[in-house]
Amino acid sequence: MRVLMFSWEFPPHVVGGLGEHVANLVPTLASEGLEVHLVTPRWAGGPSEEQGEGYVIHRVDPPTFDAPDIYTSAWQTNLAMEKHAENLWHSTGPFDLVHAHDWLVAFAPVALKRSLKTPLVATIHATERGRGRGHLSSDVQHAINNAEWWLTYEAWRVICASRFMAQEVTSYFQTPTDKIDVIPNGVNADAFARWRGQDLSTFRAMYALPEEDIVFYVGRLVYEKGVGILLEAIPRVLQEYPRAKFVIAGTGPAAEELRSRAALLGVAQKVLFTGFIPDEDRDRLYCVASCAVFPSLYEPFGIVALQAMAARTPVVVSEVGGLAEVVRHAETGITVYPNNPESLAWGILHTLLRPDWAQQRAENAYRVILEQYSWPVIARRTADVYRRVIEERARAPW
Repeated sequence: MRVLMFSWEFPPHVVGGLGEHVANLVPTLASEGLEVHLVTPRWAGGPSEEQGEGYVIHRVDPPTFDAPDIYTSAWQTNLAMEKHAENLWHSTGPFDLVHAHDWLVAFAPVALKRSLKTPLVATIHATERGRGRGHLSSDVQHAINNAEWWLTYEAWRVICASRFMAQEVTSYFQTPTDKIDVIPNGVNADAFARWRGQDLSTFRAMYALPEEDIVFYVGRLVYEKGVGILLEAIPRVLQEYPRAKFVIAGTGPAAEELRSRAALLGVAQKVLFTGFIPDEDRDRLYCVASCAVFPSLYEPFGIVALQAMAARTPVVVSEVGGLAEVVRHAETGITVYPNNPESLAWGILHTLLRPDWAQQRAENAYRVILEQYSWPVIARRTADVYRRVIEERARAPW
């Protein structure tokens, strides 16, 4: 089976969960016996062609002019990706299907689907309307929403990472429920297991004093991730547990506003904004943290929660979107009311004040990770969708 995949993100260019997902899915699909070619923009360098065992990464140089908005940038970049993919198709032979990850790469795959009469699978990782909590306020947002609808319409099947995301796609785009497959994101537990038993005290000392317990957040610093809610909860936590130290890793447009808010709340000395951190440092921070917290207001899935669970770190998450499906309250973590600093503070304190209970939940979560969220499991389920599409295409007139 030959698969032609498109993604806006791939290492070294990874912005969020989509990039993590594709970076792990491609080689795991290849290890399952599929031949995968990924076409992606060359945003952050890297070789124009990178070969692995059973897969090839094709990085396409995007247009050099400054686009007025993200929609125009995506459209122009897709023209370059489409041309590259057509050349690849004719030089290496046809593909059995095309797989697009989100609207940013919708234009090229849809064009190939139509011109080459090849079925299209689409994974929807998030929606513009969902990020706006149901609202679209600008012309660009409306254009993105229309592109998302168009992609789900053109796709033979649509993959969503959670039941929440599937319901959103059905509600916003009227996508038939029997056209959607729910396949969660995965996580590589080995990335964290390598640090177990190692002395991380020197690394830990870069972020907290020996007597402090680290409460760790990692992710984009944007409104929908709820970091502002976390800051509002910090004074409540410190009042009862002054040994807490909050490490907030990531970048985003809200960074300066969040730093200013921490100062106004009088907790700046207890909050460390690290900015961007490499994956290796992120993984080690999970391992030395007493609690990982993800207070999102909107979260289609929440791959960061899986990472914490794979690291056997106790998690506290807002009961919203995909997070509510990944974390089972009092079994594999603590879930709290979204947009509620008091509830979030309670969840953090419950974790810090009862470390034996917290660790038991973490062990439960780790077992769930191995059984349900390993990348081989996710890749096999994705390949099953591919096979279904190819079989249906063989029986259907175009």
